Amino acid sequence: MNSDRRIAPSILSADFGHLAEQVRMVEDSGADMLHVDIMDGHFVPNLTIGPVVVQWIRSNSKLPFDVHLMIENADDYIEPFVKAGANLVSVHFEACTHLNRTLNLIHSFNCKAGVVLNPASPVEWLEDSLSDLDYVLLMSVNPGFGGQKFISHVLKKVEKLRFLRAQLGLSFSIEIDGGITINNLRDAAIAGVDWFVAGSSIFGSNDPPATVQRMKDILKEFTLA
Repeated sequence: MNSDRRIAPSILSADFGHLAEQVRMVEDSGADMLHVDIMDGHFVPNLTIGPVVVQWIRSNSKLPFDVHLMIENADDYIEPFVKAGANLVSVHFEACTHLNRTLNLIHSFNCKAGVVLNPASPVEWLEDSLSDLDYVLLMSVNPGFGGQKFISHVLKKVEKLRFLRAQLGLSFSIEIDGGITINNLRDAAIAGVDWFVAGSSIFGSNDPPATVQRMKDILKEFTLA
């Protein structure tokens, strides 16, 4: 069993008019880390925030920051986001020309390094890089916007990664992002997910702290070989 099960609220779905309060709310409710989506309007059809905003959020939270770079030319922006407060940085396989070099760059700043796969991208693309990364983030929606419907076939990719991890004797974590709710959290946990990103299902609920706590309670029910 990987005991490092984490709930990571995604601020993409937070109320940016009250962002400090929203961040503190999920932190106080027991969230394990904060997921921060960075979009450039090129790799994905949306534009979000830059290092200055991440630095401001850092001043309002002690949680680990899981920074997800949905951008082109990621190497140019890793250092600014690390200096702004990132603890974990993930890049898209589809956007990286020299993936191992990028992972080494992230590690050079003493950050955890992750690789992201879009829903249609196969796990096999990562076989030569699994020993160089700390986690794999599987998108269970097409990246760019929050509130999308969960793509269930991604769970097959979770199972493949779990098998490869055991077969190769590695210890990377498996993260999932997109459409995660209380209703499908169990299925993702059974498949082998370790870290769960949830945006609209938390911040869009009537009681975000209770939703975070319910998710954590669900994860306590599961053990994995």
